[in-house]
Amino acid sequence: MHKLLIIAVLSGLIALGTVACVAPYPVAPVPAPVNSPAEPTDADTEATLPAMATAESVDAIPIADEISGFVFDADGPVKNATVRIQATEIMTTTGDDGAFKLVCLAVSEPPTLTVTAWSLGYYGGAANALPGDDSVTIDLLRYSTEDNVDYQFAPSETCGECHPSYLEWQQDAHALSATNPRFLTLYQGTDVHGNRTRVKRDAAGLPLPLEPGQPDYGPGLRIDYPDRTGNCAACHTPAASNLETTNTCGWAGCHTNFTAQMSDEVPYGVNPSDLKGVAAEGMSCDFCHKIGNVILNPQDDLPWAARPGVTSLQLFRPEEGHDLFLGSFDDVSGHDSFLPLQEESAFCAPCHHGIFGGVAGSHDMAGGVAVYDSYGEWLDSPYSDPETGQTCQNCHMPSVDYAYYVYPEKGGLERDPKRIHNHLMPGIGDEYLMQNAVSMETSAKSSGDQVSVEVSISNDQTGHHVPTGTPLRQMLLVVTASDSEGNRLALVNGPVLPGWTGDLAGQAGHYYVKVLKDRWSGEAPTAAYWREIELVEDTRLAAFETDTNHFTFAAPDGGPVTVEARLLYRRAPQELMIQKGWTDPDIIMEETTIVVPVSE
Repeated sequence: MHKLLIIAVLSGLIALGTVACVAPYPVAPVPAPVNSPAEPTDADTEATLPAMATAESVDAIPIADEISGFVFDADGPVKNATVRIQATEIMTTTGDDGAFKLVCLAVSEPPTLTVTAWSLGYYGGAANALPGDDSVTIDLLRYSTEDNVDYQFAPSETCGECHPSYLEWQQDAHALSATNPRFLTLYQGTDVHGNRTRVKRDAAGLPLPLEPGQPDYGPGLRIDYPDRTGNCAACHTPAASNLETTNTCGWAGCHTNFTAQMSDEVPYGVNPSDLKGVAAEGMSCDFCHKIGNVILNPQDDLPWAARPGVTSLQLFRPEEGHDLFLGSFDDVSGHDSFLPLQEESAFCAPCHHGIFGGVAGSHDMAGGVAVYDSYGEWLDSPYSDPETGQTCQNCHMPSVDYAYYVYPEKGGLERDPKRIHNHLMPGIGDEYLMQNAVSMETSAKSSGDQVSVEVSISNDQTGHHVPTGTPLRQMLLVVTASDSEGNRLALVNGPVLPGWTGDLAGQAGHYYVKVLKDRWSGEAPTAAYWREIELVEDTRLAAFETDTNHFTFAAPDGGPVTVEARLLYRRAPQELMIQKGWTDPDIIMEETTIVVPVSE
């Protein structure tokens, strides 16, 4: 049969890590490239290396053969480097002398293989080899870990010429973080049409309450602090500035415009308004693939409280004439390299953990409230167990159904789809994900003149609290009971939804939300996180937590009672959504209808 055989175990050579010669994966249709090339290039390796033979290309004979050699850098042998036959599971690591040995099968017409080598801090290296070659040499070159602040991020559309992930990323919230209308209207203090609340200030400069009948378009950071930029850009528009990531004053906006004008050492900061070009791409392709390290507090494994977003990152922006792309494959070469951090939840930590309202020091913060803490919630959950848990990427960057991360016509190699990450990164904009985030169990029964309902909500499928992210988000349980003619039955006992739920206020139900209070205005829940705030209550569900609520309705004289339980996801308090002109519909996460017979 014309194929390369798979070796599971070869006596005496198990330690070499041999698994297979070729991994032929099922191929599904791949999204079309943005621009078709005039001539194919090997974009997968960025080197002129022949493609590896396919599974049907040669006659196999059951004789073990080897490829051996050495991996060097400018200083000599590189130990513990990963050496692999490209796009296969045949791999090993180098010894102290940089030597490696790979096991393959001798074949009647041996193909030329691409052997790659990688070690942390180096560009990937590659060499051509035939089974039986015993003097293969791969040279590795270190990349710079200095950050060049003058580097200009490349537009993400250039990535779309070769990578199907670009089309996925375009639909992702990270691509829209700088232009998200909810973010911008809160930042600027406008509604979606540009109308802005006009406020007067007291002697201390604080906004005074609005006069009766005055139009209110909701709060805004720039209304409260017109001469400050705030720290929003540190997460929402990280490619908007050539500031060093260590410049926390510039990114966090902790100085006024006057202070910045009076000092060459203190930049004004990054204003997310009216951005253009790559700066308006939010978390762009080039930005994410230039992240080289995440800085965490060793005491709690969280980002330092006074280092939001980009200030907790180390960027490896290269010098002119060089380039660097960090990804999740260890068998690439040219200007590419593997970064294990990209498959760890810590990669997401800087922008998914944020403390507001405290007094900032050089790194840490005294006081303050955790406003955003998806990463901390994951860290405190069983999902963070390295043996049995799951990473952020497992849920939000699942595997794809096609076998290339570079279009075949651009030189992409056939790969295991399980190793290719989807860049849609689904979140609350994905109804399927939301409708599979939690479980709901509902039961109802009649007894005498009452109908009793029990509803349990379990966060059994989400690795953080539900809801998570901005405290504006709400998960609302609504329970109704109706007689045979559709008339609503009176609630005798059980919780009801509060006034800030808008059209649902007063109905039987329960809310799951982190409620923050604005100490200046007394508003709760508040969206003005930049003010002095305090935590009022947190009723959200932690991972694997179950909450049960009981409701009693007055039964009709006869006929069946229809009980409906709905679990809704709402992006923000309804009044705020009206003020800002946000039109995002509620998402029905779970829904149950039970018909209960009632005796006359």
